[in-house]
Amino acid sequence: MRTLIRTLAVLAIALPAWAGGLDGLTNSQATSGLREALDQGARAAVSQLGQNGGFLNNPKVRIPLPGVLEKAKPILSMLGRGKDMDKLETAMNQAAEAAVPEAKTLLVDAVKQMSVEDAKNILTGGEDSVTRYFESKTREALTGRFMPVVTEQTNRLSLAKQYNKLADKASATGLLEGDEASVEQYVTAKALDGLYLTIAEQERAIRQNPMQAAGSLAKRVFGALGR
Repeated sequence: MRTLIRTLAVLAIALPAWAGGLDGLTNSQATSGLREALDQGARAAVSQLGQNGGFLNNPKVRIPLPGVLEKAKPILSMLGRGKDMDKLETAMNQAAEAAVPEAKTLLVDAVKQMSVEDAKNILTGGEDSVTRYFESKTREALTGRFMPVVTEQTNRLSLAKQYNKLADKASATGLLEGDEASVEQYVTAKALDGLYLTIAEQERAIRQNPMQAAGSLAKRVFGALGR
């Protein structure tokens, strides 16, 4: 994302007078150009991750076993549960792949609702600004949409149920906290992390090569930033 920050610095110097630094584009046009790029990036991310192998075959977003299970894997393998562990890891990633299409509508709505102020914050907010914007607008709602899909997938495996029982007891005693309190919570959180990461990568690719942007305004905006 360092390249992204360097290009954004060009616009940051010109704020709040965007027009001079962006070939005469108005604030509204610059914001619309960013909307086009983020819309394209969000749709591409959902398409990429929501297919068979979208998480499982991508080392950047592949979901590993929860830390507790990962540490116990050698012992469980010795006890003949190695295949169960592999099945659970595969099921977790397939659950994420099945859940991601649920994000499309909310992500697109978040882009449509972006204000000029939101756009400025994204363009000057640092390398994780895109992720933070989408998280603030969609994470809570997407957690609710992802959870039933993930639960349906993981409930088919006995090891997931066993883990949840143990995790519930561990959480009650304070030995386990956060997303690892259940397989479903863990997978949902990791799926969303992977989704936002992929959106940010899609946007960075557009910034580095503006001509691949789908919309004319996005081409103009990011073409100007690259000069």
